[in-house]
Amino acid sequence: MKTTALKIIARIHTDFPTKFGVPRQSGLIDTLKSMIIFEPEYRNPDALRGLEDFSHIWLIWGFSEAERDEWSPTVRPPRLGGNRRMGVFATRSPFRPNAIGLSSVKLEAVSKHPEFGTVLYISGADMMDNTPIYDIKPYLPFTDSHPDAFGGFTDTLHEYKLEVNFPEDLLNLFPTQLHRGLLDVLAQDPRPSYQNDPERIYGLEFAGFDVRFKVDDFTLNVCGVEKL
Repeated sequence: MKTTALKIIARIHTDFPTKFGVPRQSGLIDTLKSMIIFEPEYRNPDALRGLEDFSHIWLIWGFSEAERDEWSPTVRPPRLGGNRRMGVFATRSPFRPNAIGLSSVKLEAVSKHPEFGTVLYISGADMMDNTPIYDIKPYLPFTDSHPDAFGGFTDTLHEYKLEVNFPEDLLNLFPTQLHRGLLDVLAQDPRPSYQNDPERIYGLEFAGFDVRFKVDDFTLNVCGVEKL
């Protein structure tokens, strides 16, 4: 059987050093900003000519922390509580025959960087820091957008959010430009859906800090922030 080796053309840089807390889908949190840095071999500005005229792009990337030698035809989507099984091809699960992700993100800017050449500034990504990117394609609204599409089992889940109680003195440990993104991440409830212990303390690593929190019913209470 013929196989194709994917080349890493770039890596994304986000505020998430681990998988915990990363948005479950792209576009959920447009207040999260990221930067895409191309590998030296692909730092040719001609490859990006015309991309600045598009508002959104597709990213094809690798689940670098979820690669396995074997795969399962069914998975347990976290938002279904980890109890119901769905076909792997009916989900966005990272545990697939090929550990490849697909994300639609907003292209904020195409800019010249003094050290890394031309870089892309984007918002709405759902990746941890240093995730490998295999390809970038423009988003075409006249074909890629389907307003009448059905979302399967996800149609009843996308409105789920928590109230966030983040003491101001702790929130102000972060740069102001990160506040909205961090609050939006917490509102999406980073916990595994099958865990519902109001006394359990969770830790979210974000932008060089460890954010400690508890969740009681539909309220997330931040109880500590420590610099990593």
